[in-house]
Amino acid sequence: MSTTATSTALPAAPATPRGQRPRRPLVTPARIGIYAFLLVTSAFFLLPLYVMVVTSLKSADEVRQAVMFAWPSSPQFGNWAEAWSSACIALACEGIQGGFWNSVRLVIPATLLSVFLGALNGYALSFWRSRWGDILFGIMLLGAFVPFQVMIYPLVAWFRLGGFYNTYWAILLVHCIFGMPVLTLLFRNYYISVPNELFKAARIDGGGFWRIFFQLMLPMGTPMLIVATILQVTGIWNDYLFGLIFAGKDNYPMTVQLNNLVNTTFGVRRYHIDMAATILTSLVPLAVYFFSGRWFVRGIAAGAVKG
Repeated sequence: MSTTATSTALPAAPATPRGQRPRRPLVTPARIGIYAFLLVTSAFFLLPLYVMVVTSLKSADEVRQAVMFAWPSSPQFGNWAEAWSSACIALACEGIQGGFWNSVRLVIPATLLSVFLGALNGYALSFWRSRWGDILFGIMLLGAFVPFQVMIYPLVAWFRLGGFYNTYWAILLVHCIFGMPVLTLLFRNYYISVPNELFKAARIDGGGFWRIFFQLMLPMGTPMLIVATILQVTGIWNDYLFGLIFAGKDNYPMTVQLNNLVNTTFGVRRYHIDMAATILTSLVPLAVYFFSGRWFVRGIAAGAVKG
């Protein structure tokens, strides 16, 4: 006698394309909320910029009409040229171009020197352990959180004793000093994330302090170098207080010149020239963020907040 096995066939599952993501609705309440928030936030920050640009392109008669958001009937790009080269600051009608070149002459060496020293300090404090290394790092870290206003008077007194108050070297030294704590913190946290075995291998190969720094650590720290450069360029360029107190009349940066231009009044206040000068002053930090913003984000993600 033979037995036959019978089986019940189950219905096959519908085939789905492999690797295809499930479709999601294009419009969802969460997506609408995100885009609404982004639009409102963008308008909040872009509206003052729009008013500045529009006002800088108006004529004096259109400014006196007090229609803030109206586009000028015929844009006056000559306002920018006047603010640059012929607007009156006190008794000198030379515009703010002198302040621009003073800022350039200050930003380039101050940024290079402070970034180099910050990278060197971060490297030394992360790999070359010393007896007082942690104490020194704590003091430098404390300097990042102490308001710089409380240090202005002691610095003024010290520079006067040294005989270089209100000089180019005074403002250069101030920016290097106050940039050091934050830059040291950033570079130290970045170098700590580098495997210690790599440093030991370089030591075994005969690398000393400076050779390891220049040939190994500094090239590896390129993302952090970009972050530090962006921070210093924008911070030094936008500074007003240090430039006013330490630079001296012949070395006033662009922000101080802008303030002097706005506060110089002969007859009717010329808001269109003031706005044009403000935009010219802000072009450099805006350009830095527009052209290197993605590198800034990459540098932060590469280890700026590690440690």
